[in-house]
Amino acid sequence: MKIATIVGARPQFIKMAPVSRELRKYFEEVVIHTGQHYDYEMDRIFFEQLNIPEPDYNLGVGSGSHGYQIGEMLKKIEEVLIKEKPDLVMVFGDTNSTLAGALAAAKLKIKVAHVEAGLRSFDKSMPEEINRILTDHVSDYLFAPTETAVKNLYNEGIRNGVYLTGDVMLDALLYNVKIAERCSEILNKLGLKPKEFCLATVHRAENTDNLERLKNIIDAFVECKETIVFPVHPRTEKVLKAYGLYDSLKKAENVILIKPVGYLDMLMLEKNAKKILTDSGGVQKEAYFLKVPCITLRERTEWVETVEDGWNVLVGADKEKILRAVREFEPSGETYTYKFGDGRASEKIAEVIKNVDR
Repeated sequence: MKIATIVGARPQFIKMAPVSRELRKYFEEVVIHTGQHYDYEMDRIFFEQLNIPEPDYNLGVGSGSHGYQIGEMLKKIEEVLIKEKPDLVMVFGDTNSTLAGALAAAKLKIKVAHVEAGLRSFDKSMPEEINRILTDHVSDYLFAPTETAVKNLYNEGIRNGVYLTGDVMLDALLYNVKIAERCSEILNKLGLKPKEFCLATVHRAENTDNLERLKNIIDAFVECKETIVFPVHPRTEKVLKAYGLYDSLKKAENVILIKPVGYLDMLMLEKNAKKILTDSGGVQKEAYFLKVPCITLRERTEWVETVEDGWNVLVGADKEKILRAVREFEPSGETYTYKFGDGRASEKIAEVIKNVDR
């Protein structure tokens, strides 16, 4: 059996790593990289550090509008699928690469497996929400990370092919965190001590493409009394400079601006942070896995379990709410309920495919 795995963005490289290890025990795997992320810090370093198989195809689509990206990906993915004739296409998460891969496969009558199926923020203004919904509705295997995700699928009438596996990002974190502790020098390099800094990431269009929201977030960072380490996404850096906000960050004595870091360094920053401020879905989860308080710079999240357990608070782009959360938000360990599985999601995914398609 041949499986075509389609990835294109940083979080997908992380999710792919443990799944690919399991798939290759039983199946032939072809890796198709759409090229959605193409900077070294967002792309190559992840393949190197996570020991991911080199892509068999790099489609080089790059950046652009949603319509342009998905259209180019559809054309190029279809060409590869026609050539390779896989039995199954596997996609991850909620990016444009996810949707393009699922649509290309479905149109060619190739089975689709969606890892991280069933997530819903119930906010269709988010491009990721549209990608999730459409991908789930054309998928044959829906690998749900949580019971909430399973319920969301059932509520939309999707009941066949749904499997509760747990979260593959937990698999990746458990596998790599000990390696990170041995190998990463990021804390020494930045002169940081554990639990004496906050970590921030900002990249979602709802924040970067809205001057008022972005200014509120940056003002909160600058006015915050905590040391904030801020790995700046390439697109975010470009927008900050265009809006004239980058200089205020550079001048702020409490903000440490750095380039995006590899997965192992990011794990060490997350693990040792006092609190994490982010609009990233993946970082919200990693904060939860590592039991680090998370302040989410969004009004809604697809990872509702982290909020329900009291380890994540939604503050949007409200400066006062952000500052108050940095000062006061303190989760209780008694509310932690381990809702993302046992770290064996990748094994379960491979077993399902092996047993169902025998």
